[in-house]
Amino acid sequence: MTSTFKASIAALATTTMLAGAAGAGSHSNLEGTLRIISDMSNPAPRAIMESLAADFDAMHPNLSVELEIVDREAWKSQIRNALSANPPDVINWYAANRMGPYVDSGLFMDISDWWAAGDFAGLESVQGAMTIDGKQWGVPYTYYQWGIYYREDIFNELGLTEPATFEEEIANCQKILDAGKKCYSIGSKFLWTAGGWFDYLNMRTNGFDFHMQLAQGEVAWTDDRVRETFANWRKLIDMGAYIDDHQTYSWQEALPFVVNGEATAYLIGNFAVPHLREAGLTDDQIDFYQFPKIADVAMGEDAPTDTFHVASGATNIDAAREFLKFVTSPDVQTRINGPDGLGQLPVNANASVADDEFIQQGFEMLSQNATGGIAQFFDRDFPAEMASIGMEGLQEFMVFPDNLEDILGRLEQARQRIYK
Repeated sequence: MTSTFKASIAALATTTMLAGAAGAGSHSNLEGTLRIISDMSNPAPRAIMESLAADFDAMHPNLSVELEIVDREAWKSQIRNALSANPPDVINWYAANRMGPYVDSGLFMDISDWWAAGDFAGLESVQGAMTIDGKQWGVPYTYYQWGIYYREDIFNELGLTEPATFEEEIANCQKILDAGKKCYSIGSKFLWTAGGWFDYLNMRTNGFDFHMQLAQGEVAWTDDRVRETFANWRKLIDMGAYIDDHQTYSWQEALPFVVNGEATAYLIGNFAVPHLREAGLTDDQIDFYQFPKIADVAMGEDAPTDTFHVASGATNIDAAREFLKFVTSPDVQTRINGPDGLGQLPVNANASVADDEFIQQGFEMLSQNATGGIAQFFDRDFPAEMASIGMEGLQEFMVFPDNLEDILGRLEQARQRIYK
């Protein structure tokens, strides 16, 4: 369903003092109409998007902001037509390789000059996610961390500490298995959770750059370095580290194994935390750590990132530029990603972070310890068809690791066909 929002007097009455603070020093001479199409259609994101439009409208008396909100899933099939037929000035999308088709088609504007001019100070750590061919094609506005969420109380009972290396991870896992528990819960029924394990094992084994080369089709799946990633993964599989029959569970259906203490950890995004809390676990019982080091490579992280872009056919470029500066400014980032907003991580390093243990840990990790780079997750970094075929193979490997050579052969055939 599509609806149109125009900042009105009633809407403006509900906005915060942020407009005045963020507007200091902004261009008051913007005029005309700024057209925005957003896929922030769920209730909380929609409220944020509407308030952003209202705030920006209030800052610029001669500018009319028109916001059209479209269904998030429908937008995935509508975006190309929207950018081609009657392009807006600003749209929502995703970072990294998910930008590729619209960059290659000339539908996103190159805004490298704006980055170079210092428009987006504080976003340096996430600039790479907006870069293709050495140029920047938009700005991020929110992201969230992945990592290992674990039962801290069970670790304490078993005398375990957070591992810094893969060897320590395996040693911990053996003690957990000896105690009659599984090391990890996972629900791979819908495949993508297996992608998270591959992302981390590959980035830790071969590095972020190699992982992205694989995602871009520049490395064969039969490369020995890819085999090394699967060899590290098999160490965990052969130990019996994962819950049984994980291919029959969704990610939500696998959470009770952690809640009940049958498994001690889950490699997942921060979106799982509210579910663990709702199931009765306290913050004293759960904690978080960065996926440990394997090889001597910089630490890349999965942090799916949502973005704003300027359409190449935009008609109000000045207003679009100012809007991107506005949404990425520290005050706005603090507000929209706070507990009353998206409840995620601000992309601006100068923003304030919500007073939440896991948000704080994620912000510190991504701001200071993601030395290798920020990946967007398997099904965003790989082209859609390759991601689908790839995740099928990853799940199969977790259940039937002896099938590895057949799996790699199929993935390599798909790579040669898809990227050609």
